[in-house]
Amino acid sequence: MIRLDFQPEPAVTTQRAAAYVRMSTEHQQYSTCNQLDVIHGFAQRRNLEVAKIYSDEGKSGLRIKGRAALSQMIGDVLAKKEKFGHILVYDVSRWGRFQDPDEAAHYEFICREAGVAVHYCAEQFENDGGLTSTIAKSFKRAMAGEYSRELSTKVFQGACRMIRMGYKQGGMAPFGLRRVMVDASGQQKAILNFGERKNLQTDRVIYMPGPESEVEVVRWIFEAFVIQGVGSRKIARQLNERGLVTNTGVPWNDSSVIRVLKNENYLGNLVYSRRSFKLLGARVDNPPDQWVRKENAFPAIVSRDWFFKAQAIFDTNKKRLAMTDADILEELRVILKQYGYLSGSLLKRLKAAPERTHRRFGSLLIAYRQVGFTPPRDANHFEVSHRLSKINQRLMDEILRQIEALGAHATWCDRQHLLHLNQELRIGVVFARHSATNHGTSRWVLRWDAKRWGADVRPDLAMAVRMDRTNTGIQDYYLLPGLQKQELRLGEQNGVYLDAYRFQTLDFLVGMAARVKL
Repeated sequence: MIRLDFQPEPAVTTQRAAAYVRMSTEHQQYSTCNQLDVIHGFAQRRNLEVAKIYSDEGKSGLRIKGRAALSQMIGDVLAKKEKFGHILVYDVSRWGRFQDPDEAAHYEFICREAGVAVHYCAEQFENDGGLTSTIAKSFKRAMAGEYSRELSTKVFQGACRMIRMGYKQGGMAPFGLRRVMVDASGQQKAILNFGERKNLQTDRVIYMPGPESEVEVVRWIFEAFVIQGVGSRKIARQLNERGLVTNTGVPWNDSSVIRVLKNENYLGNLVYSRRSFKLLGARVDNPPDQWVRKENAFPAIVSRDWFFKAQAIFDTNKKRLAMTDADILEELRVILKQYGYLSGSLLKRLKAAPERTHRRFGSLLIAYRQVGFTPPRDANHFEVSHRLSKINQRLMDEILRQIEALGAHATWCDRQHLLHLNQELRIGVVFARHSATNHGTSRWVLRWDAKRWGADVRPDLAMAVRMDRTNTGIQDYYLLPGLQKQELRLGEQNGVYLDAYRFQTLDFLVGMAARVKL
């Protein structure tokens, strides 16, 4: 018998949905596959079709920056680019572990206002906007943020403990050092190259001195800066002229040299927490009393004396950079009262930076007059001195460049005016300006400053650089065997005993540095 009142059941309408998954490095339970299994089960029970999946893998949930998938999904919702009415998320923590719970609520509100509902598939509450779900979500969001804060504290404490045990925590090795992987018993396993990491949880990483060629470069940087008084910018230029690069393979510059000079790793120390970047917040420079340090964790490359002298120079320079014009003038008054006179060489010997005074006031003479000192010489003398210092710098740069091109090694000590060739020969350099006698003849006076060199670093040779009649260029050179007199007067013609040592170019001096295979 056929029933005439039979009505067929209405067809079930399937709605389109999007799935959002996120995995950092926390636990396997939060893998994207596990999340999608729960999401697909939820969608099947609700007659939803997962039409698109947005996935952020290896991304922290602390903020939306860097989470390209979440940003794209929010953008698609606002632009109504994708036709879906639901977003399926594993739980509240996968939506984000924002430190401000209102930020998580903000992104959910954007979706809901655009007509797209957000569902947390593994939670025990229904996200229906009721009182229960509102309270539960607020609690879950706060706990998700608190979990990140607790984890950050635990990770930091663990890292500090490893540092105190002598193990390196992240980051690449500085120039001259190498990262070495060791096992749980401390036995060395392998040297880690750039980009390589340890492969076992029980392995650790320590520092060890690198190749001897790099170690020698580090020691030379400290020697040039501390002993010879060479500035960081000039050190970088000399390193580049020798064809050397940093540990990242780029040319040296002022900043990279300063990083070497300030790096406590070269003392064999590990230092941690000098800067903080917790919970992806702003970077903070911590005071030294908050640093975590392990001394003598590995063999030192430079001596403590050189390292701390370098830091003292930086501290002095920092204070001088902060000096006002009034501070500079007061410093000049103190020096004038103590010594009775002022001069560029005196200021340089007292590390009072005459170049800075010249730059601030236009010339040393102007600064001298403001503190009540009248030099015994005319203003032209000071302008020539300033010009000679510039010529001196260019000349020594050219000498070093030519010597390095021959495969030899040379260093210049600006404080002592000493040129070291192959660590075997010391050449004292002095500039002689041109002057005219009462009879109109040319005169050059060579004055050797014995106090500058001292008995222990007395030059083996002396090079006199004679300026031309305008004191704007170099006329010739004298390469003299030793220093017999502290003062020597030269004219245009000086006899065979002196003019035999005269040269028009630097070829003879540079040729002395060339290596010859025997």
